[in-house]
Amino acid sequence: MIGGWIGLKIDPDLLRNLAAGRAIALVSGTNGKTTTTRFTAAALGVLGPVATNSFGANMPTGHTSALAKAGATPFAVLEVDEHYLARVIDETTPRVVALLNLSRDQLDRAKEVAMMAQMWRTALAAHPDIHVVANADDPMVVWAAINTANVVWFSAGQRWHDDSFVCPECGSPIERANGEWWCTGCPLRRPQAQWTVEDEGVLDPKGDWHLVKLQLPGQVNLGNAATALAVAAEFGVRPIEAVPRLAGVASVAGRYAQVERDGRNIRLLLAKNPASWLEAFDMAEVAPTLLSINARDPDGFDTSWLYDVDFSPLRGRQVLITGDRAYDLAVRLEVNDVAFRHVTTFDEAVRASPPGRLEVIANYTAFQDIRAELDRVN
Repeated sequence: MIGGWIGLKIDPDLLRNLAAGRAIALVSGTNGKTTTTRFTAAALGVLGPVATNSFGANMPTGHTSALAKAGATPFAVLEVDEHYLARVIDETTPRVVALLNLSRDQLDRAKEVAMMAQMWRTALAAHPDIHVVANADDPMVVWAAINTANVVWFSAGQRWHDDSFVCPECGSPIERANGEWWCTGCPLRRPQAQWTVEDEGVLDPKGDWHLVKLQLPGQVNLGNAATALAVAAEFGVRPIEAVPRLAGVASVAGRYAQVERDGRNIRLLLAKNPASWLEAFDMAEVAPTLLSINARDPDGFDTSWLYDVDFSPLRGRQVLITGDRAYDLAVRLEVNDVAFRHVTTFDEAVRASPPGRLEVIANYTAFQDIRAELDRVN
């Protein structure tokens, strides 16, 4: 992002100028942005070269760097930090905006979830011509996008409900049953989805089912793939053309990477907030597991969010903990009655685990530290 930072200091309109003439898709949300962006760029590649910030530099400096580096391309797919979405919409005039989800993240500096939904709602109201691809299963996303003239809904399920028990429109409780949700005090309810995850594939608006084979694990990534197919369709890409390209995505900026070291098959999973930890536990095999927690500036300094995570799925397996805030994690695991061992280095964790699979789940800077130990694996 340093090139973009310098470029914007010299020319504040540089991002706007670099975006001009390209058909652009923006992807935003609390979780899944980087993976969905990679899938979407792969799908859109059917039509021609695509500029993208594939390693997660998701603020205007990163967008500027990505577009400048790519040169002249007809298309761009940009991951956007949810706080910056309104600004990036203003500066890039995208054709499509994908809204994935909203949940609590970085409690010491991020906005409340309902405030973020209001920011999105205001931004979309100012750009009525944008086509929106939005998550029908997240009440906060639905409320942000419901008044948009051109909206396509996708459904991938929502396992994390703790940030959407209360209606953002009227404050009444939200109830759920049989995959549906509705407000008990106003008309807000789950819209009918045109794109739906079904079994091991995706059902498109025509009712055709497409088997989706991915190298990335977990139901959540099938949902990310469905979103990418829906976005690509807004550019005229048929699912039958896009689906094979999704299978080529094996790792995303180190996420899901598998590395062999000293007889261990090490898999890296990034989990930076309670919703993403829930998904990481779903993806992880029942195998020795290393948890690493830092609380540096990119992570947020407040670790109280650990108490929003249910660590009970880890009971009965070998659990190792490390990182700058390993002791905070230790207390949390004690509360959840999860046995663990503290290790001070990644190498010690590898030596402490038996040959075979070692699952590594870490928050942002801890994840980057471990990637560095593994020679910046991508």
